[in-house]
Amino acid sequence: MGVAFLKKILAIAIGSLTGGFARYYLAGAAYRVFGTSFPYGTFAVNLLGCFLIGLLSCLAEKKFLVGPEMKLLLMIGFCGAFTTFSTFMLETSNLMKDGETLRAFLNVLFSVAGGFLLFRLGVLLGEII
Repeated sequence: MGVAFLKKILAIAIGSLTGGFARYYLAGAAYRVFGTSFPYGTFAVNLLGCFLIGLLSCLAEKKFLVGPEMKLLLMIGFCGAFTTFSTFMLETSNLMKDGETLRAFLNVLFSVAGGFLLFRLGVLLGEII
């Protein structure tokens, strides 16, 4: 393992640690403020994560203000641990940007519907075991 590889691993690890804690505390705060009648914590985390990864991708790709290690720390590590929903949105947006509108739509449809179906199948299997 070279130094460059270790720097990448460290950047992702630091970002993941902070993103995980940020998710925990932000979601908890949202539930304390708004209650638990709706998944406000997850909702807040997902929306903020989408905003952050959109901002960071623009700063990295168009403004060149975010370097490779910081991109790993913030986008892969922090946003990845904070919410994978933000990555889902970034990848769907990239499909749209590349003119792949149908694939973007199918990504949303299959990810949401397929994810919910597989979640329910997992619950059913868990109940059987």
